[in-house]
Amino acid sequence: MTRRDLGRLAAAAFAAAAGRNRFQTEIVRLQLRHTWTVATSTSDYRDNLYVRFTAQGVTGIGEGAPLARYRENAREGREALESVREFLEAADPWQFAGIMEEVFRRIQGQYAAKCALDVALMDWVGKKLGIPLYRYFGLDPRRAPLTTYSIGIDTPEVTRQKVREAAEFPVLKIKVGLDTDEVTIQAVRSVTDKPLRVDANEGWKSKEEAVRKIEWLEKQGVELVEQPLPAHMIEESAWVRERVRIPVIADESCRHPEDIPKLAGAFDGVNVKLAKAGGLLAARRMIEMARALGLKVMLGCMIESSVAVTAAAHLSPLVDWADLDGNLLIANDPYRGVRVDRGRLILPEGPGLGLSPASGSGS
Repeated sequence: MTRRDLGRLAAAAFAAAAGRNRFQTEIVRLQLRHTWTVATSTSDYRDNLYVRFTAQGVTGIGEGAPLARYRENAREGREALESVREFLEAADPWQFAGIMEEVFRRIQGQYAAKCALDVALMDWVGKKLGIPLYRYFGLDPRRAPLTTYSIGIDTPEVTRQKVREAAEFPVLKIKVGLDTDEVTIQAVRSVTDKPLRVDANEGWKSKEEAVRKIEWLEKQGVELVEQPLPAHMIEESAWVRERVRIPVIADESCRHPEDIPKLAGAFDGVNVKLAKAGGLLAARRMIEMARALGLKVMLGCMIESSVAVTAAAHLSPLVDWADLDGNLLIANDPYRGVRVDRGRLILPEGPGLGLSPASGSGS
């Protein structure tokens, strides 16, 4: 244990003795079941940031999944949250909206870290009220959409293996964005005729290439395409949208509420993710803004454990499409929460997020 860790433990003990809130941060390495490759990166693990917020005898748990794509990492996110420790330990958690507003004001960027705090606070609220978060939000869990299961870019042989492993899922999401796109889709189609959704992760570099690829994908039974072009190419995306028949969804172009107005007309819908938005409160705001502008909504996730994926699932009755499978892609999920039954999201009935420790996790 480092001197810094000892200092944090001493501070937590002092806060508990003084009747203050207790605030803890931890970085956890999540190991992937398969090497995860998309158009912009490859990884075998992800380091995510966890928050535990304790007040009035109740602890809320949150998670944030930082991405290098957005110039964020778990270490810097942890340092950012530690910079507001004194404020958090003295705050009234019932004023969670005001807390998050102040944290957004004090911390620039680090949206995944803000997400971890937001989710912990909302978990705390649900637990104190004794109700699941979907009920707090006034939602019917039976209206949660089917979730896709994501297949990362790989060799044709491994791609076929991954598709077979996903046999229980009625809809698959296939990662593309490289020169091997046609080979990848052909490998998928050699073992299944299920509906497909495709995510290019900014991988196609010109509007002409995007149209050519999408027109071919339409013939392969693809239902929609996410982020065909780099995030800044909004006008080019509008040009693409006018020339294809399946919906085009913004992902990397849509990070925060203020991004959404400029996307109307250029995309058919947006992919909202808690880690991009900064938590449940901001994500719900984004969903409402998208609806007001006539956009469809997908609720997505990063490579995350059941903490963040379950948090997103509590909002899923609000959206058209769900892509909430990040917890299914990792081998050492420390919690259990939302379940999937043949693609159907089964939200937990316990208070707050409704999490329980994974067997043998020690959490």
